[in-house]
Amino acid sequence: MSPEQADPLKKSIFQNLKEILYGMASHDMSRYAIRTRASMEHLFILITMGDMIGIPILPPYYSLRLLPYVVPQISTWKRRLLREKDVSDAMF
Repeated sequence: MSPEQADPLKKSIFQNLKEILYGMASHDMSRYAIRTRASMEHLFILITMGDMIGIPILPPYYSLRLLPYVVPQISTWKRRLLREKDVSDAMF
């Protein structure tokens, strides 16, 4: 095998080893961080735009000030909030 062919093979083995170590060490932590971020965004939108579903928490002035930043997420937030929950949702 020539040195030019051995170099890509070595990089491929190193890349595979790196992905395996990532999966073993930090994949669960990154999934947990993403899930936590989604729940924090959900709570933020609930606090600021709760009056859309009948839960007035903040005065409308502050909600209107934050409205331009929240508009892209409102449809997914409503869908997630009004979705029927099942016992299996809490497990996974």
